[in-house]
Amino acid sequence: MSDQSGTTRRAAHLELDERVAAQLRDRLPVVAERTVSAITGEVPGYSGALTDTMREKIENAVRIALGTFLQLVEKAQSSDPSTPLTPALEAAYALGSGEARSGRSMDALLAAYRVGARVAWREVSTTTVRGGLAAETVAEFAELMFAYIDELSAASVAGHADELATAGRVQRRYLERLTQQLLAGEPEETLRRSAERADWPPPQTLTVVLLPRRNLRAVLALLSPHTLESGEDLPGVDLAEELAVLLVPDAHDAGRRQLARVLQGHRAVLGPARPWSRVAASYRRATRALALGLGRPDSGPVDTEEHLAELVLSMDPEGLADLRAQALKPLESLPLATAHRLAETLRSWLLHQGRRDDVAAELFVHPQTVRYRMGQLRELYGDRLHDPATVLDLTLALALLPAAPESE
Repeated sequence: MSDQSGTTRRAAHLELDERVAAQLRDRLPVVAERTVSAITGEVPGYSGALTDTMREKIENAVRIALGTFLQLVEKAQSSDPSTPLTPALEAAYALGSGEARSGRSMDALLAAYRVGARVAWREVSTTTVRGGLAAETVAEFAELMFAYIDELSAASVAGHADELATAGRVQRRYLERLTQQLLAGEPEETLRRSAERADWPPPQTLTVVLLPRRNLRAVLALLSPHTLESGEDLPGVDLAEELAVLLVPDAHDAGRRQLARVLQGHRAVLGPARPWSRVAASYRRATRALALGLGRPDSGPVDTEEHLAELVLSMDPEGLADLRAQALKPLESLPLATAHRLAETLRSWLLHQGRRDDVAAELFVHPQTVRYRMGQLRELYGDRLHDPATVLDLTLALALLPAAPESE
């Protein structure tokens, strides 16, 4: 901090009698004691909150501040251009930082400055008047003293603001690290330590939400302030737009319905709610749904809880392909288009439990067409269509039926 402040420049024009300066220095202990008593009596933030040690520290700080002020005035009259103001401003800056670290706002400290200035000036003015200073000099002295207090206050405000900014950056780094550890599925003991370091209260559950980064701020404003976020690239997911990952606390049961309402109108994918330390499972399911294309609707969120069959069947694509090849082997000698029509009919017949009219309505064909196709299938499969094991294989094999071929 620079010594060339407004206070320094004003001090150069003040003529203070050396005898009066000595009297002021002698009064410093009394002024400091009375100042601290007034602060503890009038400022709620400090009332009854000071231990003997803390009170002694504050009294010492007041003596130093007032002593610095007197040195400032005395040096202004000498040929030495340097002033002692920088250490006092640095001490005030540190005081503001300490208030921020203690979790207090600047209100109490600024009030303490105001009370301290009033009490200190009452004591100092009495001494200067008794010392015979001219009224004009006393007025200049008052102006200088209150300008000095303003500079100390400003330094404390700066220290408080810088400490909050620094603490905010540190906490954000802790929260980012915790988020990555949660997504990586690290041990619960590690997660608890990181949560404590980040001052983040673990909820009962966490739910992963994937959404475009451009929608992040609008959604976050409607969610719990303890929602975690990560903007790192999603492994195994190749999309043109950047995605954000949100870990939403306690969005289970009724909370999940509320979360879905918040996400209405936004493209998003919701993983399942999981115990907070096991949210990595929710992340894996959401990214898998996204990779399968389930998470690319025109609008609105996609709830993975509504797509469990597709997600389960997609766990082993090669296994599903082998099962489909085995289950549909009786159709392999038919033209591709014919085989697909029969497979499509068989799938609908299995899902509708043989109700011909329902099958016809789903496939947009006449019930007689369904009857004819099922006759073909019974010829190809024989009695196996009544075998539970075969029915299970066919149901799984046809659950995710591939698109129809373009031509035979």
